[in-house]
This record gives sequence, C-alpha cells and structure tokens, in this order.
Amino acid sequence: MFKGSHSVTIDAKGRIAIPASYRQSLIDDCGGRLVITRHWDGCLLIYPGPEFQAFEQQLLSRGSLNPKVRDIQRFFIGNARDIDMDRQGRLLLPATLRAAARLEAKAVLSGIGNLFELWDEDTFNQRNADTADTLADDAANGDLPDVLMDISL
Repeated sequence: MFKGSHSVTIDAKGRIAIPASYRQSLIDDCGGRLVITRHWDGCLLIYPGPEFQAFEQQLLSRGSLNPKVRDIQRFFIGNARDIDMDRQGRLLLPATLRAAARLEAKAVLSGIGNLFELWDEDTFNQRNADTADTLADDAANGDLPDVLMDISL
C-alpha cells in the first residue's frame, strides 16, 4: 500500500523519479511495469500493472450499452499507457498525459493505497488547502459523508 506525498521534479525529457522507498516494492510486485492514465480531477493515476488490470476488468465488466459507462471506460482505458520504470527508478510520462494534467517542472506524487496520483505541485497544494477548509467546516456542521461516520480518527 502506498501512502504519503513526495515532491518530484519532471526533467526536460518528461521523466520523474519514483521515490526510493517505493522502488523495490514496485520491482517485486510488478517488475516495474506500471500503467498511467488520466483522472477527471486533473491529475494522473499511476497503477502497478496488476492493479490496473483488476480495475480495467471491473470497469469492462459493467458492459458498454450505457453511454455513460462507455464514456468512463473510454476515459480511463482509452487514455491508459503502459510505462516501465527504468534502472534509475524513473518513469517517462507521455507528453499527452503531461499536458492533460498541466504538469511542468514541479509535481507531487501521492500514494493512495494501491495507486499513485501525480499532480501539478501548485494544484495539489491548493486542493489540499481547500479540502482542509471544507472538511473542517463539514465536521463542525456534522456534514461528513455517512460512509465515514463509523471511522474513528
């Protein structure tokens, strides 16, 4: 399971270095083979290969007769690209996906359980600040989602 957020630099060739704390796990679990795709929140999702395959199968099992389901399948699977971690632990980010997430030089790689999110650094920091404010207000007003009410901090 991945957790924590790490500042990463996107080099002139469009590569990021995976933090050393995750590298061996990614080599052991998926041979360094990852899948990257878009998310509608404006970030990129980076899955270990087997995790993306499980997600892809779940998504495809929903059928394709419903146009909204087809759109979501097209969005996640149609934008997905296989990428391999190189010997130095770097990932080459496809230019089209970098552009879609407005990634330039500074980014944040955030571990979210079985996958990573890759954000533009300024966007990540602003969203985190906005979320903190919103959650504080929601908690004070008792407006947190019901599915979270039985979790103890």
